[in-house]
Formats: sequence, C-alpha cells, structure tokens
Amino acid sequence: MSTGASATPPNPVARGRQKNPLVDVVADWGRVVVEAAMSVGNLALFSLNTLSWLFTRLPRRETLLQSFYQIGVRSLPVVALTGTFIGMVLAVQSHYQFSGLGLETRLGAVINMSLVRELGPVLAATMLAGRVGGAMAAELGTMRVTEQIDALSSMGANPVQYLVVPRFLACLFLIPTLTIMADFMGVVGGYLYSIYFLKIDQFHYYQNSAEFVGTWDLIYGVIKSLFFGAAIALVSCHRGFHCGAGAEGVGRAATAAFVISFVLILILDLVIGIFLDNIYLSLWPGGASLF
Repeated sequence: MSTGASATPPNPVARGRQKNPLVDVVADWGRVVVEAAMSVGNLALFSLNTLSWLFTRLPRRETLLQSFYQIGVRSLPVVALTGTFIGMVLAVQSHYQFSGLGLETRLGAVINMSLVRELGPVLAATMLAGRVGGAMAAELGTMRVTEQIDALSSMGANPVQYLVVPRFLACLFLIPTLTIMADFMGVVGGYLYSIYFLKIDQFHYYQNSAEFVGTWDLIYGVIKSLFFGAAIALVSCHRGFHCGAGAEGVGRAATAAFVISFVLILILDLVIGIFLDNIYLSLWPGGASLF
C-alpha cells in the first residue's frame, strides 16, 4: 500500500476568500467616503463648539488685538499688491477683447464690477488662505505636537476658547476689510493702466464705472468675504487641532488647510452668488439689467 500523501481537495470556502479586484476597489472607495464623512462631521462639531463660545465668553482684549495684528495688519501689503496687479491684468485682457468691438470706453465698468463682485473677494481670500490659514494650521499643529494644547486643558482652560475664537473673530472681521482694500487697489491699478498706458478717455471711464457699478456690487463682495473668512478660520484651526504626529503631520495639516479652504471658497462663491442674485431679483425685479 502506498504511504504517499494524497492530494488535498480544493476548499470552496478558501476559493471564495480569494481577493477580488472589484471588491478591493469598492472597499477603497467606501473607506474614502467614510473618512470624508467623519471629517465633515468632526469639522461641524468643531465649528459648533467654536460658535458656542462666542455667546458664552469672549477672549481677552490683548489676545484679540494680537490676532487682529497677525491676520489683518501683516496681510495688508500682500493683499494691496495682489489687488493692484489684478486690476492691471484685467485692464490688459479686457482691452484686448473690447478693442475689437469698439467698446474701449466700457473698460471701467468691466474692470470695477469684476473686481468688487468676484475677483477681489475670491483672490483676496485665496491669498489669505495660503498665508493666514497655513500659518494658523502650522502654529496650532505645533502646539498639538508639543502637547501645549493638552497642557492648557490640564490647567482648566478651554483650548477652543483661548486659541480658536480669537483667530475666528479676526478672520471674520478683518478679511472683509482686506477685501475692500484689494478692491480699492484693483480699481486704482486698472484706472492707472487704462488711462496712462491704454489711453482710454478719462471722462467715459468714470461715467461707465458710476453707471454700471453700484453700492450693491460692493456689498455683494463683502458678504461673500464674511463667509470666506469664517471658512478659512474654522478649517485651518480644525486641521491644526487634529494634525498628525511630528513635523510631517504639521506640514500635512498646513497643506490640507489651504487646499480645503480653497475648495470651500470656490463652492461658497457659487452658492452665495446664486443666493444673493435671487434675493436681489426678488426684492428689486427692475434691477435685473444690472447683472
């Protein structure tokens, strides 16, 4: 009789457990969706916690002034320079298009309306998301890694009230102010380039600007910038509070803060723009031609 080992019959259960590429793809996408939902939920809870402290106890004056200086005053040169060149670039590109139609005198209306309604708030918020948002995420992330936030909690202080609320208020109130500065410098830059380089008639430039650009257009951009500032502050502080360990985690938190803030700025720009346009048209139907 042969004593050799007989071949083991295939196990149908084991065959069913073999890896399936389709299952792996579905599992990966499911993991991404779950992680995204958890991140959105954590951000929502973090935002509610921050907003609750606004009605409970405001930060001290010294803490607020320091945040206002870091976010507002130190961002002023960058925003002013950006706004100036935005206006000049708009003048160059608009003149190239309008000169073929014989509408060079309408250049002031196009430049100023584009600035105060869209480009001023969006580009100013984008610049601040890179400078202010990344800095806040890196600073708070470093405090998390070095356990300074845990030390605040152990001493009985609430880290959100002490670290997040001042930055949130600074972004909420100063980013609209910086947006107005970007609009002003953009208008000046577009005016100087149009009058002195493109030789546009000054009277018609002023007339068209006053006719087509009104107070609502400026308010339109400022309202958008309020939401942009709140989004930048909440996202950046949230990423800093929940950053990974080490220098790599701090770097990833700063990068994620800018990327998420930029995406939210674009989404909010679309949603708020549609909402404000519908409100305006419902209150003043005769003003539809202004859009």
